[in-house]
Amino acid sequence: MGDSGDATTSVTLINKLDFGDPLYFHPSDTTSGTPIISIKLKGTENYNIWSRSMLLALGTKNKIGFINGTCVKSTTDEVLAAQWERCNTVVLSWILGTLTEELYSGQIFNSLALNVWNDLKETYDKKDGSNDSPLSEYYHNLNSLWKQYDSMVFSPPCTCGADACTCAASVSV
Repeated sequence: MGDSGDATTSVTLINKLDFGDPLYFHPSDTTSGTPIISIKLKGTENYNIWSRSMLLALGTKNKIGFINGTCVKSTTDEVLAAQWERCNTVVLSWILGTLTEELYSGQIFNSLALNVWNDLKETYDKKDGSNDSPLSEYYHNLNSLWKQYDSMVFSPPCTCGADACTCAASVSV
């Protein structure tokens, strides 16, 4: 009986989240089809405009914490942790929805909005103003391939317990 009371309390907390809480969703936040911003990220040529537009849009929805790491997943409340997962997924879909098809394919295998945001920043936030950046394109393509590979290959867990594991279980075939 105590368990159902705890679940009811947690559910009630979700229902009573204030619009100032990053875990709060306005009903319009979860409707699909309308992009959060009208500009698509192409690469270094428009990263600064794209990122500023995204920051403004995420700020209006109080979701910046999902891309800067300040909104963390609860480790003590399963309901709030599930709500965090939902919010992260929505923010992730907002970001992915503003990428060109080429960039999208390299990020779709990420499951955290924070990781996608940091990856895009690391790859495309170039201060030299250059529109021609074969190195960033190379990095993006290589990174995309590694993410696709990681999502398809299962590595059994290490069984030896060493910091620098060399056991056969850590080698995937």
